[in-house]
Amino acid sequence: MAALRIFSYLPNPRIWKATITARLCGVEVEVRGASAGDLTQWLWDFDARPITNVAPDVLVAAEREGRIGFADQKLYKTDAFLEAQPFGTVPAAFSPDGHIGIFESNSIMRAVARLGAERFPIYGRNAYESSRIDGFLDASLVFARDGQIYLFALRDRAVSRELHARVQGAFLTYLSGIEQALAPRRSFLVGDDLTLADICFVAELCLFHNERARKSVLETAGLSLLLSDEFAKIYPRSASHFRRLLTHPAFVPDVAGYLEKIERSSARIK
Repeated sequence: MAALRIFSYLPNPRIWKATITARLCGVEVEVRGASAGDLTQWLWDFDARPITNVAPDVLVAAEREGRIGFADQKLYKTDAFLEAQPFGTVPAAFSPDGHIGIFESNSIMRAVARLGAERFPIYGRNAYESSRIDGFLDASLVFARDGQIYLFALRDRAVSRELHARVQGAFLTYLSGIEQALAPRRSFLVGDDLTLADICFVAELCLFHNERARKSVLETAGLSLLLSDEFAKIYPRSASHFRRLLTHPAFVPDVAGYLEKIERSSARIK
């Protein structure tokens, strides 16, 4: 039996935080889900499944109004799901019995790290390293939150100059910190080995690459890419660290092909 079950839209770089950690720590994680559009046709539950496999009376009781990426859409969330996941969002993780829900991708990642702590100290080797890792994870939250709003706005062709400027500030703050932390001769963000801080960095930056597939929306609004071709020149250490981790054996099963697909999409738009 898996030590943790995750339900999410797929692909979702934010659940890679947990799956990459699981490979490094020897933890079995089960992932269930479908594309974001298809999740409207799923029962949101510990036993998440397509609604074609759900009794009609269960669906009636589970019907909810969608929000946060599913606005104006009908969703099906059981009472048990909402008890375990009080914010009602995905990704949603569960203990093996389904009774304990874990929400927010950084916390789901931490849960996997704690489950596999004896095999690999990916959450730090002492209280000081763990706290420094937490600092990086906390710093990623502003960038992640604003970035998600921004990507939704790009998808809906509704990005504003104000939003673009706010995300630009969050992007600058986060990447400047990463760049500073990767001082010369430092291979990882914390300590001398791979940690949750590095995994979070890669996952969030992979997700933000979706901006590139919406370049035409920005051009129409008179705005420019934040993750431009100049990224490697402005943040050389961060870019090098990112590229190196993309080839790491624990990362490859998730990241392989994801960025290439975005670049192909971007090229077609051009």
